[in-house]
Amino acid sequence: MTYPMKWQKFFLGVGVGFASAYFLNKTITEKGVSAEKALGNVKDAFKQDGPINGSWIQMVQEEYKKNHILYKVYKGGISREINGMLEQYEFIVDATTGTIIEINPLN
Repeated sequence: MTYPMKWQKFFLGVGVGFASAYFLNKTITEKGVSAEKALGNVKDAFKQDGPINGSWIQMVQEEYKKNHILYKVYKGGISREINGMLEQYEFIVDATTGTIIEINPLN
């Protein structure tokens, strides 16, 4: 079946549009959040209960399995002083969404 030239251009434009949207969405989804943004999320959560003294985060994502679900995560630590006592925590943050998955006290 042959289409007039206008329809061919229309279908070509629609096809290119769909392909571009697919690849753009895939790129954005795979990238996730930066380590700095993930650390910022943790610091914001901790600051709700008072000031923090220090923090760090691994810049390289790693795989982490929890409840039979595999995540790409950042790991790090944070510390604060409460009533003269130093509290230290390790944390795990989902590298795709920036959501805190786990926080564990080190003391």
